Amino acid sequence: MDPATIIGILLAFGALFGMIKLEGVHIEGLLLPAPIILVFGATIAIGIAGTTIKDAILSFKKIVRAFTGKVVAPQSVIDDVVALAEKARSEGLLSLEQEADKLDDPFVKGALQNIADGTDGEELRILLEDEMESRLAADRTASKFFMSLGGYAPTVGIVGTVVSLTHVLENLAEPDKLGHMIAAAFVATLWGLLSANFIWLPIGARLKKLADLDEARMTLLLEGVLAVQAGSQPRLLGERLRAMVPTHYLEGGSKPKATADAGVPA
Repeated sequence: MDPATIIGILLAFGALFGMIKLEGVHIEGLLLPAPIILVFGATIAIGIAGTTIKDAILSFKKIVRAFTGKVVAPQSVIDDVVALAEKARSEGLLSLEQEADKLDDPFVKGALQNIADGTDGEELRILLEDEMESRLAADRTASKFFMSLGGYAPTVGIVGTVVSLTHVLENLAEPDKLGHMIAAAFVATLWGLLSANFIWLPIGARLKKLADLDEARMTLLLEGVLAVQAGSQPRLLGERLRAMVPTHYLEGGSKPKATADAGVPA
């Protein structure tokens, strides 16, 4: 599990709490039920209105993935593919069916079974690309949903502030209450901005990043297993796959000299 999202959100709220303490603000003055209910309730409702119930439910289920999603090291993927290439080279493509039975990843498992069954290379590429898109669709749908919530929340907060200020204007005859009422009116705007930038947008961005990393992982697997099927030499296959990965994602932080000299961009 990569803890970046948890750490980032906790640090953001920690910075906010630090400012509250330094400014001497009473935190109970910010935890008003009415604006919180409006901002969170209306934002989520508007988000649901802009999609389907099924996609909304899926998106909320993906919150757990945003915090606990695993990031697979590209070097680990490359090592696995090279090991498959070595096995296929020494024992034949039919031996990959035995390897498929040992794997938990349904994407590579299906690819190896198709190779062992003699599926044509071009047909296998189309099949794997279609499977990639369908697997990534859920994370991308959830990402768009939370990014949309991040767009709605500040505006909903402003709506809450306008409603509260209307109430303030109705009580101009009681000037001793105006200061407290005006301060409370802006709490809705605060929660709109806070929920957007501290919660919804980070979750949406995290799910998009996980989808991008998963796409990169499956692309490595796709190109790797197709090269295995074509009989690629294991060492050259490993260098080719490493050339597809940005340098900072590789263990050791550098690529083989052969790929660096070839001018392959990091």
